[in-house]
Amino acid sequence: MTTSFILNEQTIALDGDDPRESLLRWLKRRQLHGTKEGCADGDCGACTVVLLEPGNDGRTEARAVNSCLLPVGLLPGRTVLTVEGLSRGNALHPVQQAMVDCAGSQCGYCTPGFVMSLFAGHAAGELDDGCFEGNLCRCTGYLPIRAAAGRLRDLPAPIDEAPGSPNPARQALPAVELGTLHSPTTIDDALALRARLPGARWVAGGTDLGVDLSHGRDVGAALIALDRIEALQGLDVHDDQVVIGAGVPLRRLERALHGIFPSLDAMLHAFAARQVRNRATVGGNLGTASPIGDLLPWLLALDATVHCAGPQGTRALPIDRFFLGYRKTARHDDELITHIVVPRRADTRAASYKVAKRQSDDISIVASVFALAFDATRAVTHARLAFGGVAAVPLRAHDAEQRLLGSTLDRSTVDAVGALLRAAFTPLDDHRSSAAYRRALCDNLFAKFVEEHCSDLLPASAA
Repeated sequence: MTTSFILNEQTIALDGDDPRESLLRWLKRRQLHGTKEGCADGDCGACTVVLLEPGNDGRTEARAVNSCLLPVGLLPGRTVLTVEGLSRGNALHPVQQAMVDCAGSQCGYCTPGFVMSLFAGHAAGELDDGCFEGNLCRCTGYLPIRAAAGRLRDLPAPIDEAPGSPNPARQALPAVELGTLHSPTTIDDALALRARLPGARWVAGGTDLGVDLSHGRDVGAALIALDRIEALQGLDVHDDQVVIGAGVPLRRLERALHGIFPSLDAMLHAFAARQVRNRATVGGNLGTASPIGDLLPWLLALDATVHCAGPQGTRALPIDRFFLGYRKTARHDDELITHIVVPRRADTRAASYKVAKRQSDDISIVASVFALAFDATRAVTHARLAFGGVAAVPLRAHDAEQRLLGSTLDRSTVDAVGALLRAAFTPLDDHRSSAAYRRALCDNLFAKFVEEHCSDLLPASAA
C-alpha cells in the first residue's frame, strides 16, 4: 500500500506524517514557503495549490484547491503542484511572466496563490474572472491581474505540461490508510470501516471539516474519506430526472449541468470560490446540513430525494423530511449518502437568489429558490418557496405555498404571500444581519422573482 504522493515531479513518502495536518502546514515544515497562509479558512486563496487529477474524459485536469483545507492523509497516490514547481530553471512559467509583465504583484504575499489559480485556469482554458474569484488582493488591485489573465488567453498551455494531456494509463486511486485517516474505494468497504470504527467521521471534499482540522479542533478519533469511491461519482442526466452522485464536486456539477437547471447555474455562480467548488461535494453539503448551505434550498425547491446506504440496506429520503434540527438530519450515523435524484419539470419557472455582504465567496444572509408552475388559466398548480439562513435548518414556506396554489398572480396575491413569508420564520440577529432584515428579504426576494420571471402572467396594472 503506497502512502506516497508526487509533489512538483518528486515522489514524497508520507509515512509517519500526521494525516490530519493540512497540506499548507506540511509545506511550511518542508520549507516550501511560496504557499502562503492567510486566513486558514479557505477564503483568501493565498494557500492555493494545484491538484493534477484524471478527469472524466481520461485527460488530466489542473484543479486549484486551498491547501489549508486539504489534509495530507488524502494525498497518497495524488499529484500536487506548488508555485515552486512552475519555472524551468531560470525561465519563468508563462503565467508567472504575465504577472511580471503586467505588474500584477506589489507586496507579493497573495501573488503565489494568484499564479496557481491562473495556472489552473490557463490549463483548462477558463481564464475568466472566476478562475481567481477565491483569491484576495489588498494592495495591487485586480486590474493588473486581469490584464495578466487577458495576455494568457492568447497563449496555449505548454505542450509538455500534464494538464490537458492524454493519460491513457490513468488508474483509479487505490485504497489507503494513513494513521487514523482511511480512504476506501467501495461503498461496502466504507460501511465496513464505519462499523469497525463507530466514532469515525465521513470526509467528502473536506472543505467544511478542513476548517476544523486547520484550526486544531477535535473531529473524532478516525476519519473515513469518500473521495476515492467511484460509485459516488456518477452523474446521469435523463429526460425526467438527474441522478447526482454524492461525491460529485460542485465544479463538475457546474460544468456538466450548465443550462439544464438555470436556477442551479445562478446558485453555483455565487457558491464559495472555485477552489472550494473543486473539492466540495453535493453529499458533503447535504451531510453537514448547515442552515446556510447554498445548495440545500435548491434541492428543497426541486423536490430532490436523498439516497443513503447503511448496514441495514438502502433508503430513499424525501428532501423535505431530511433536515431535523441544527446540523441534524434523518441520515443515521452509520449511513452515508450515495446519490441524490432531482426531478426535471419542463412546466416550472424557477430561480435562485443569494444575498450576502460580498457578491461571491461569502456566506449567505438569506438564500432562496422559488419554483412555480401554472395551468392554462394562469393559476398556480405547483409552488415551492425554499429558504436558507432563516432558521436552524433550510426550510420551505409551506403556508405561503398553499396560499399560491389555485391563485393567479396579481398584486394582492403577491402581497399576501409576502406577508406570510415575513411571518414564516424566526431568524437570528447576528453579525451578518438583523432578523428583521432577513424577514424582509424573504418577502422582497419573492417579489423580485415574480417581477423577473412571471411578469408576463401579471395583470397589466400589476406588471
